[in-house]
Amino acid sequence: MNLIEESFQNKEEKKRRKTTKIILGAIIFVVIVIIAIVCYLMYIQSTVMRLTLDGQTNEKIKDLLVFEEDGTIYAPIKEIAPYLGYESFNGEYSEKSEQPNKCYIQKENEIANFELSKNKIYKLDLTQKNNDYEYVEIKNPVKAIEGRLYISTEGLEKAFNISFNYEKDKNRITIYTLPYLYNFYNSKVLDYGYTEIDSDFVNQKAIFKNQLIVLKDKNKYGVIGVDGSTILEAKYDKITYLYNTGDFLVEDNNKVGIISANKETKVQIMYDSIEAMGSDTDLYVVEMDNKYGVIDVRGNIKIYIENDEIGLDISKFSQNNIKNKYILANNLIPVKKDKYWGLYDKSGNQVAEYKYDSFGYIASNNKDAINLLVIPNYDVLVACKDKKYTLINSNGSELFATIADDIYMTISGGQKHYYIIANDQRIDAEEWMDANANAMKASSNNQNR
Repeated sequence: MNLIEESFQNKEEKKRRKTTKIILGAIIFVVIVIIAIVCYLMYIQSTVMRLTLDGQTNEKIKDLLVFEEDGTIYAPIKEIAPYLGYESFNGEYSEKSEQPNKCYIQKENEIANFELSKNKIYKLDLTQKNNDYEYVEIKNPVKAIEGRLYISTEGLEKAFNISFNYEKDKNRITIYTLPYLYNFYNSKVLDYGYTEIDSDFVNQKAIFKNQLIVLKDKNKYGVIGVDGSTILEAKYDKITYLYNTGDFLVEDNNKVGIISANKETKVQIMYDSIEAMGSDTDLYVVEMDNKYGVIDVRGNIKIYIENDEIGLDISKFSQNNIKNKYILANNLIPVKKDKYWGLYDKSGNQVAEYKYDSFGYIASNNKDAINLLVIPNYDVLVACKDKKYTLINSNGSELFATIADDIYMTISGGQKHYYIIANDQRIDAEEWMDANANAMKASSNNQNR
């Protein structure tokens, strides 16, 4: 090979190397650009809020949410309801109206009532026959934003029976509804050796405590964790989840008792029936041999099981907006024995003798009168004896002798008014109580000594 050919080959080699370097550099540049674009897109994606409802992305719910500076998330009650399977209405379920400071949501099995500035949500299970409300308490009360009622995510979970999880670091919100969770876990219990999850609405709510009330062999019930671990053995004839305490009402051989999720027997399986008296009382009405009494959550007797009735039929007082048939005027438990009614307080103390024919006023002659049981803002109860009426305060004391001919309610312009008819005079009950507040307080103190 001569010098000319060698020189030419060297130039060609250098040219190829240079071209190769340029191509490699270009490829590396393109790869870096692609990586940068991917990283940027991932960053952008991570900064965009993503919300899923039952596994599906839902931009519309996301747009409804309001994020407060303290980290609390709020949602408009009526606007979010359709996405969670509910209808929504103004006013209150028990007394239909267009009051903008109240609203309620409704599904085939439950009602939930909301009121501006209140941190209690009253719920009514439509699958039960007792028409008793329970309430759930939330940290942040209902608030108004631009004329619409909003509730925190804590309230959303309790009112709409959902699971709401916000992962702030991932900018992700995950919502699961109760029907979705029920169907999801119902397929899993087969692997654990059970037939199905009990379909009773109240029992489905145990899912939110990672518990499943399950049926085995079509006739025995038990409780398991969502991971299949045994909580209560499948040996009971029936199990009902007690939502407010997290305990279980169990039935065996036609007798019922209460067992906790820790397998502790709180109430012996010895009663014919047990029914909770309210969301915050830890009291239960129990039945044994057609007699009724009251026990606490530990099974201690508060009112002896010797009465013919406990609680009233509040369906007669639908306009009175009463949520609990067992506890009236925030403290009084109506109890009937041998044809007469008396009163106990929530501590189990008898505060009024068995001497009243009935509680409440049933309107008859006056066409404007409406049935009345309690005057709510004053926590007083209407009582009847020998066809005459009186008012009893929350301590069980009569505000005056049983001399009134009528004590009733009227509604005018959406406002409720309460009247006492005595000695052919009509007296405004609220005005009378305001004027005699000090005297009534002194009388009550004297009677309680």
